[in-house]
Amino acid sequence: MPVSSFDLKRILRPNILRLEPYRCARDDYSEGILLDANENSYGPAYQVEISQDSKGHEKLQIRSGANDLSLHRYPDPLGREVKARILKLRPSIPSTDNIFLGVGSDEVIDMLVRITCIPGKDAVLVTPPTYGMYKVVANVNDVNVVKVPLVVDEGAFQLDVDAVIRTAVADPTIKIIWLCSPGNPTGTYLREEDVRRVLDSSFQGLVVLDEAYVDFVRPERGESYARLVAEYPNLFVMQTMSKSFGLAGIRLGVGIGSCELVSYLNNAKAPYNVSTLSLSVAKSALSDDGLVKMRSVMQGIQKQRDEFLIPELLRLPHVGAILGGNDANFVLCRICDSNGRASNEIAKHVYSEMAENRGLVVRYRGSDYGCEGCLRITVGTAEENAIVIETLRSLLSAIS
Repeated sequence: MPVSSFDLKRILRPNILRLEPYRCARDDYSEGILLDANENSYGPAYQVEISQDSKGHEKLQIRSGANDLSLHRYPDPLGREVKARILKLRPSIPSTDNIFLGVGSDEVIDMLVRITCIPGKDAVLVTPPTYGMYKVVANVNDVNVVKVPLVVDEGAFQLDVDAVIRTAVADPTIKIIWLCSPGNPTGTYLREEDVRRVLDSSFQGLVVLDEAYVDFVRPERGESYARLVAEYPNLFVMQTMSKSFGLAGIRLGVGIGSCELVSYLNNAKAPYNVSTLSLSVAKSALSDDGLVKMRSVMQGIQKQRDEFLIPELLRLPHVGAILGGNDANFVLCRICDSNGRASNEIAKHVYSEMAENRGLVVRYRGSDYGCEGCLRITVGTAEENAIVIETLRSLLSAIS
């Protein structure tokens, strides 16, 4: 479809278009003597300090007394300072008005479904194997799920583009196409020509690209699709502070899309959805020093993935293949029987034995489409990865 013909209002729920957003106290004023929001002007009961230990790990220390973070005040409802720093990280994003902040990517997923899909009537399209929360959120919101599997032959895990477009165009109840790049559990970066074909099609809904692992993509393979947001008003990109930044605990998800779509998301979200603590930690992580550290850690993870974990796994008995594109901070390892066939039985046994008796937890994914016999193994520290290999060697060598 010509990009200029996309009309967001046609896919938003009528109640969202009519919604008069809640006006919170910090929407208008945030300085001076603040007696407008029924806050406790005497300050918080605890002081929270962020420091680093000898290994450079951040620690939160709670003390009684005053607090520089002003935790007795509500946070900036739009997280403006964090958005400004995200803009420096992703300079292809047009402006901070194109950025939405949520409580993890899961809130962003839920918000997108809630503003577009009418319960009991509308649908979303997923491409299994993929992130399970798309289906969970749809089920919670009484929204149908249409499945168009990825092409899984030889572990490709790429889009069946013709089938995706054909299915989405034929069903006017489909409001969102969920694409995961790099995929979970596949670790595969979706080809740009395929993504553009979906975006350029006559589908009238949103195309949402989940990029939780995008910072781990090899540069020669590709980069964030956030650079296409200015070109495609029907595109929405999700990112997170949980993976490359190592901040899963602060629960901060990032959505990047048209200013119009972001404004509707802001209208519908809770007034102060992201906490002061999360915004403060995110701002620190997105500083120049924080970005240097993130990139250094990320490179270390990539090196462990490519130079140790993958080659060592492939040397183990009963490891048939490493599937997918390996553009994430995990690998998808296929376990096979003595005849070289993928074996859920062996994979599940190894998974359970490690978790219950060896103190080592990976993820069994053999039930996912195209992932028979697979374990998903997160790339850990050098010491953790060595333990993974030795434990797997011990268990797999004992299998006839």
